Amino acid sequence: MKDEIISAAKVLQTGGTILYPTDTIWGIGCDATNYKAVEKIIQLKKRTEQKSFIILLDQPEKLELYVSKVPDIIWDLLPSVEAPLTVVYPGARNLARNVVAADQSIAIRIVKDLFCQKLISYFGKPIVSTSANFSTEPPPLIFSNISKELVSKVDYAVNYNRDKINSMKASMIIKVRQDGTYTILRN
Repeated sequence: MKDEIISAAKVLQTGGTILYPTDTIWGIGCDATNYKAVEKIIQLKKRTEQKSFIILLDQPEKLELYVSKVPDIIWDLLPSVEAPLTVVYPGARNLARNVVAADQSIAIRIVKDLFCQKLISYFGKPIVSTSANFSTEPPPLIFSNISKELVSKVDYAVNYNRDKINSMKASMIIKVRQDGTYTILRN
């Protein structure tokens, strides 16, 4: 695992793109603070419209680096939810502008997967996470389901957990407001 983390982090540090196993499905990732790296993913995925991205962090304490004010409810909510949870926060900051939604919100998931935690910690910055498929294809639960064309277009494909079949579905998504109220966007 350590060699894969070092290899993937080197690619991220140079503005490259990676295919990697996440706590949900296989993803395409890059440095979430690097505009050009995010643009590569937009082109790679053949997105027809500008959609927001999810970014991954390794620990809740880092939220304050990328969200202007973390609503108090989050500190109780995050430890109480077992399943992968993505939270859309208002007031994104310190991120590439093309990873932030038009309303200045940002979707962030604190990963519980050990590989992702270690990769993000070693890299030292948040990583973009979008499903490892072209916009018209289903998301892959195992590496072998990823399009060969897509694999050939990223800068690095992580070799860790390629044979593991991921039974997880995409994360639950909620949108939280500064007053602590929230709306479930995807269950």
